[in-house]
Amino acid sequence: MSADFYSSYRAYKDYQSPSLTAKDIARFDAEIWNPGAFSTDMNCLEIGSGTGQFLAYLSKKGIGNFQGIDHDPALESVQPIEVASRFKCVDVWQYLETLNTATIDRIILLDVLEHFTPDEGFKLLSRSVKALGRQGKIIIKVPNASSPWGINYQFGDLTHKSAYTGESLRQLATACGLRVESIYDQRRGSRRRMVTDAIVHRFLSWALLTPPPRWGANLYCILSPL
Repeated sequence: MSADFYSSYRAYKDYQSPSLTAKDIARFDAEIWNPGAFSTDMNCLEIGSGTGQFLAYLSKKGIGNFQGIDHDPALESVQPIEVASRFKCVDVWQYLETLNTATIDRIILLDVLEHFTPDEGFKLLSRSVKALGRQGKIIIKVPNASSPWGINYQFGDLTHKSAYTGESLRQLATACGLRVESIYDQRRGSRRRMVTDAIVHRFLSWALLTPPPRWGANLYCILSPL
């Protein structure tokens, strides 16, 4: 008998309607909007949109055409009111089959790819790229398996099936016919703590024989069609 951890996921995560503070907006601006070259006239799709915080952010930024999908029906009741109509509980494979070719400008997967096996991740990105327009991009966030600080994020959830480093993200992207535009750390905390964090990581990189290529606990990756 194998455990179905998704059957108890709602209780484990304790779903709540998210808030969207000025600090959250500034963080999404720095981590996603600016690096991903978003604009308000774009058509955006968030796969695995969860409780809807990033959907609320897209609405706040003035994007008029966006959609979020997830597989858990329990998430419907916690979506922010302003984006509830933009959320669909649907099987991702069935949904991707319904998309027209070259209709999406930005596809966002935040803390999603690690929930799929490598084969499933290949299938997910390969189908997603077909829906991207010529200037489209896919924005991914995953735990950083090459950093000791990423271990808690990677192994803190038993539904995670894959671990990624910057290099394995490049390998997956290449197999899917995608180009890696950039890979960068998620940086969170006050300005003072970010400075301290950078100093400590610089010292560790000097002191250790085999430091990780990136110290951040989570990685962002921006992909585009070849």
